[in-house]
Amino acid sequence: MIDPIAEVVSLLKPRPSISKLVTAGGEWLVERKELGSPFYCAVVEGRCLITISGSEPILLTAGDFVLVPEIFSFTMSSLERPRGTLPQRLETSPGVFRLGAPDAPVDLRAMVGHCAFGSDDKALLVSLLPQVIHLRGEDRLSVLVKLINDETRHERAAREIVLTRLLEVLLIEALRSTAGPAGHPGLLRGMADPQLTPALLRIHEDPSQNLSVESLAEHTAMSRSSFFQRFRREVGVAPMEYATSWRMALAKKLLRDDVATAEVARRVGYGSASAFSVAFRRHVGTSPGAYCRENFTG
Repeated sequence: MIDPIAEVVSLLKPRPSISKLVTAGGEWLVERKELGSPFYCAVVEGRCLITISGSEPILLTAGDFVLVPEIFSFTMSSLERPRGTLPQRLETSPGVFRLGAPDAPVDLRAMVGHCAFGSDDKALLVSLLPQVIHLRGEDRLSVLVKLINDETRHERAAREIVLTRLLEVLLIEALRSTAGPAGHPGLLRGMADPQLTPALLRIHEDPSQNLSVESLAEHTAMSRSSFFQRFRREVGVAPMEYATSWRMALAKKLLRDDVATAEVARRVGYGSASAFSVAFRRHVGTSPGAYCRENFTG
């Protein structure tokens, strides 16, 4: 059976970027603006605050894990935010940073990292995920972050492949640990709804089939209007908007793999190459042929 969460993570194509061990003491603050890349943190010891632009501060304590799939402005700080000049930040050894007054007792140890998403559909895919994932007591996540940190700091054979796979597992583990009806509208919340799960699985399992609001509603044993409203509320977009966006994300992957346009059209549910080309140009802004020439990965 197709797993939509695994598909989203695979299409995001996470790539390793930065991983470091941070210790802190006294008053300190780190600020990042317009970063635009995924950020994660696992607290090993102590406490700190993370404040994401437009949101209330989140208290992180030992055993906590936080992941923000796309972030543009945030601060991490001691519980007492510093006044005046920001305290010093030092790299005491490769990949190890000290925050706050150098002579202050260490009251925080954390492993933090950034990665990048290689997909040119990352805006669509990230929109299906929660804005912030905050978990407590998930030892598997701490172990994965430790493995990423260790792999980053050593030049071992196949290092990039190992880091990529570890990042994929980290994202999947974080996403499935937070799945539930109380989350941000998106794929996880939709998959947590037993009435919508059949429709989402139908879209992902075989996008080549004839999909319509009516057929998806029938598949869930709901009326058309009830299904449409529920899907839009839980997933955050209308059913056919979701289906079309997903088809185009898959089409881009197939084109990058040098699959013929007619075959791509068949696999993503269009009756002819010309109909697919019109839809692709409308959605992407360029023709399938031009996209293939610019992004061919062979």
